[in-house]
Amino acid sequence: MLRIYNSLSRNIEVFSPLEAGHVRMYVCGITVYDHCHLGHARMLVVFDMVYRWLLAAGLRVTYVRNITDIDDKIIQRAAANHEPIGALTERMIASMHQDLLALGVLDPGHEPRATQHVPGMLRMIATLIEKGHAYAGANGDVFYSVRSFEGYGKLSGKSLDDLRAGERVEVDTFKRDPFDFVLWKAAKPGEPSWESPWGPGRPGWHIECSVMSEALLGDHFDIHGGGQDLQFPHHENEIAQSEAAHDCRFVNVWMHNGFLRVNDEKMSKSLGNFFTIKDVTRVFDPEVVRFFLLRGHYRSPLNYTDVQLEDARQALNTLYTAVREHGDVRAASVAAPIDWSSPQAARFHAAMDEDFNSAEAVAVLFELAREVNRDGAPAQVALLWQLAGVLGFLGRDPEAWFRGGSGRAAAGGDDAGVDALVAARTAARKARDFAESDRIRDALLARGIVLEDGAGGTTWKRA
Repeated sequence: MLRIYNSLSRNIEVFSPLEAGHVRMYVCGITVYDHCHLGHARMLVVFDMVYRWLLAAGLRVTYVRNITDIDDKIIQRAAANHEPIGALTERMIASMHQDLLALGVLDPGHEPRATQHVPGMLRMIATLIEKGHAYAGANGDVFYSVRSFEGYGKLSGKSLDDLRAGERVEVDTFKRDPFDFVLWKAAKPGEPSWESPWGPGRPGWHIECSVMSEALLGDHFDIHGGGQDLQFPHHENEIAQSEAAHDCRFVNVWMHNGFLRVNDEKMSKSLGNFFTIKDVTRVFDPEVVRFFLLRGHYRSPLNYTDVQLEDARQALNTLYTAVREHGDVRAASVAAPIDWSSPQAARFHAAMDEDFNSAEAVAVLFELAREVNRDGAPAQVALLWQLAGVLGFLGRDPEAWFRGGSGRAAAGGDDAGVDALVAARTAARKARDFAESDRIRDALLARGIVLEDGAGGTTWKRA
């Protein structure tokens, strides 16, 4: 029985999809003005983990993860780069897809772009105006009237009176209330625009997700996810728009992953501790990054340091070491169904069913690895491959993993040349030419190649 922490109710609840056996899930994706950073990676990997578990549980999932391809930051970055907006967004979308592939993030099935859904945004805005929840300002902008929606603040727990007393609010003389937010922005010279009943302009950020989710999942769906930073105001504003437009509940379960910190400080460009996915994966293998992101609970804050990544690399190597001598089991185990009645699989299942507790699920993998190292039973090896695969781990051939640097992405070299030297050393040992054997071993070690002699022959890995 799957239980999920619902940010709306602030409780863990038994999850029951609106349609039996079918989950409809929307996750706020990336605004494509720059390369994805580690904070994006956490959100993308966390909801990939959720998606994978729902599929492993036998559910059909309609998963939508949007792309914001029109936004103030995009317009500003394109202008700074002296390039067309379309060229910037296409380049950043391609970069994002490279990162997703490297991190083992599955295709969500639906990846709508905001610019593809402007007609739907115009229809929703018109509906909100007709129902008295929105109004056109004298400057050509259209605003949502926050005080017209009685439930505003129910997701974040914030009241407008508290916000007025405790926070600075942007003053806009065209708004009826300082807390009203923009649905439609009047066009400015040189900016992209679409025709509308209120004049040329472009959509506000919040209306984009309300319309894209409605188009692909309907007025009322099961799960809406995103980073904790989106809970207010973005997701709060989505609820206000969608529920006012459709007169029904918008989403049953709201999920938010915790913040990512760097050396115990908030990640930001101003502090100089801002890392893109590409920055990190130049040093650590992307699977190490994925392992680091999932070894803790998705709702907990996560602190990034090089020490943490190195620890994740060594931990992942422990799992790869356990299956290293059992590569022949891999193909058959991946194709076979998981026996959930076995003790370890049952504990893994229970952990994931309790609000996607990947930390506890990873602990089960290490327990299995210890059993594999002790007994080497084919059933244990197969189960380790299978359960690790549910989380997106152990996707490589073990020998290729170790030869590739054991999780160090900077490693490289001529594998065929190393193989040839290993073969030459093996021949020297058979001829009892130990001086030559030692010379080859030392030469390889100087290149960062570690040899391991065993009953089955000599294997190697990069240090």
